[in-house]
Amino acid sequence: MSEPRIIQNFIGYHATIATEQPAAVEQLQDMLTKLGVSFCTAEMGEGKLHIDPDDKDVLFIDSDLNVTVETGTFEPSRCLPVVGMIGVEAPSRLRSLMQLGATATLRKPVHRAAVYSALFVGINEFRRRRYLADRLEEHERRRLLRKSLVQAVLIVMQRTGGDYAAAYDQLRRESMRTRQSLEDFCERFIQTVGPELDEPQTPVGTNRTYARKR
Repeated sequence: MSEPRIIQNFIGYHATIATEQPAAVEQLQDMLTKLGVSFCTAEMGEGKLHIDPDDKDVLFIDSDLNVTVETGTFEPSRCLPVVGMIGVEAPSRLRSLMQLGATATLRKPVHRAAVYSALFVGINEFRRRRYLADRLEEHERRRLLRKSLVQAVLIVMQRTGGDYAAAYDQLRRESMRTRQSLEDFCERFIQTVGPELDEPQTPVGTNRTYARKR
């Protein structure tokens, strides 16, 4: 999994602006237009703001608002970059921006000169955080699959009469041949073999060398 590249050009991005003070964001809207970023004003009802984010969405949200941001299955911090627009610097309002996963801030009223920097930092820091979170999840998933690797090695050792290193190497080669991670291949291998380690059958879809030596 390669690190995300730095985004410098924001043409094609779409911004949602959530505020109850339109005059405070006039220069933000002007600068977004110059940068090639389309925008809309958020519709808020019953204290909720619903967004269906895609890969090029960014949320500018007024910290003075008392709304819940809904983005579907995942938390907003995993779905889209959030830029907080700060008026009153009360700790409770700053905390709400942190909980949303804000990666950049702007002072109200927003000035043109600060918009590009906020976009640059906000979007790229969001991408970096999501990349790190995805890597952490993948490492944890593979760690949980290590038990399947151990069990698969024991099965191959029992069926071939080889040692641990030879069994591990066979599984590694087969996983490379099928273009799967070693852990994923072993998980599927275990599911195919079934719970009986001494069952004298050849797993479907695997190399015949796994069959018990006689």
